[in-house]
Amino acid sequence: MPKIIVEVMPKEVLLDPQGKAVANSLHRTGHKDITAVRIGKRIELHFDRPVTEADVAAAQKIGESFLSNAVIEDVVAVTVEDN
Repeated sequence: MPKIIVEVMPKEVLLDPQGKAVANSLHRTGHKDITAVRIGKRIELHFDRPVTEADVAAAQKIGESFLSNAVIEDVVAVTVEDN
């Protein structure tokens, strides 16, 4: 079943408290080489037919207007997976 993957991340200029907490936990468990962690969202839009370029463009708009909060998040990728 084909799907479009929309990836949303916190804006780079904003603090990511979840990412900071995970990074601190990793450091405490010996993973000192990891300098930062950022946590985002992966949204899958499934289709019962082949995905078109129009679908990808629509997914980008949906990501920016509905799936993310434009004040604090960016849509960083919109990709197609055929499974």
